[in-house]
Amino acid sequence: MLFNKLQEEKIKDFETPFYYYDLDLLHETLSRAKRAADQRNFHVHYALKANFNDRLLSEIQRQGFGADCVSGNEVQKAIDTGFPASQITFAGVGKSDKEIRMALAHGIFTFNVESIQEMEVINELAVEAGVIAHVSLRINPNVDAHTHHYITTGLDENKFGVPTSELEQAAAVIRKSANVELMGLHFHVGSQITDMNVFKSLCVKVNEWKNWFEERGTTIRILNVGGGLGVDYQQPDANPIPDFEAYFDVFDKFLERTPQQEVHFELGRALIAQCGSLVSKVLYTKSGVKKHFLVLDAGMTELMRPALYQAYHQIERVGEDQQSKLNYDVVGPICESSDCFGKEVPLPESKRGDLIAIRTAGAYGEVMASRYNLRDEIRYVYNSDL
Repeated sequence: MLFNKLQEEKIKDFETPFYYYDLDLLHETLSRAKRAADQRNFHVHYALKANFNDRLLSEIQRQGFGADCVSGNEVQKAIDTGFPASQITFAGVGKSDKEIRMALAHGIFTFNVESIQEMEVINELAVEAGVIAHVSLRINPNVDAHTHHYITTGLDENKFGVPTSELEQAAAVIRKSANVELMGLHFHVGSQITDMNVFKSLCVKVNEWKNWFEERGTTIRILNVGGGLGVDYQQPDANPIPDFEAYFDVFDKFLERTPQQEVHFELGRALIAQCGSLVSKVLYTKSGVKKHFLVLDAGMTELMRPALYQAYHQIERVGEDQQSKLNYDVVGPICESSDCFGKEVPLPESKRGDLIAIRTAGAYGEVMASRYNLRDEIRYVYNSDL
């Protein structure tokens, strides 16, 4: 269960809904990931898009992770939080001129470039600034991540990355761009991947394209293989920390590299998801002819994932468990039919005022919260507050 008896009593004093973060679990997750990566001399950048809560970012930065950013504001946030510019990567398919100029001014580690035109723009802006822009070329490896189509990113028809059919042209543009230095290659096939064979397939593609460039006289210093490692949404208490050893071991065994080449990762969900839960209160119970409803004070404005791509989160009632259970549709207060956290969820018979916890919400939860319906800004509580 999420809380012990003492914590259950204390959380009754907090106004709902709120995000609850277990900093002890976060610390242990980060420690295991860092230890497994360091043993293989791998470099890990935390993906800020998963969660940019200040207190969580400070813990991640203290543990020595780099930062993976997908907007200019995320780059600035990473700088403000203490991440060294030399450990910040800037990805994203639509970087604006303003964002590129700002990142150049900070002297970030590398831009992950997603099109030939973007490469040309970065070169022009680097000339204007009188600096050399370090870039990694993002290649679509055409590897099926076997995950939800909304979070698949590495197929030929996804919007991300440079198609392999344009690599000859991309290489030519890099050679003639005086203010762009190619640092390496970047790949990312998708999110919430639990099948390690997907990462084996990625390694095969990375090896293929690394060799392609090197055969043409281009030195590749960085192999950025992205992230995508999934977490256990079904059993968060049984598996609170992903198997980082198994994950990194795949790349250690199947990725071909020289001692001079660095291997970089961009992990977000795997580091942060399990430490966060959304805690809400039952406003009303309703019963139809065949349905029982729990109407919560949290909705899709606080946790968008179920409405956005039918994501599953374990839902549990806080407090004494009961053997007798009812199947509830757990819904929010927003005026949208998609505002539903789960259908036919078995829960102890519940009443107005009961607390409900929606688990594994540390990634893509708080950061996707909105003010739709003019909702209050989401609050957060840490285990150290209890």
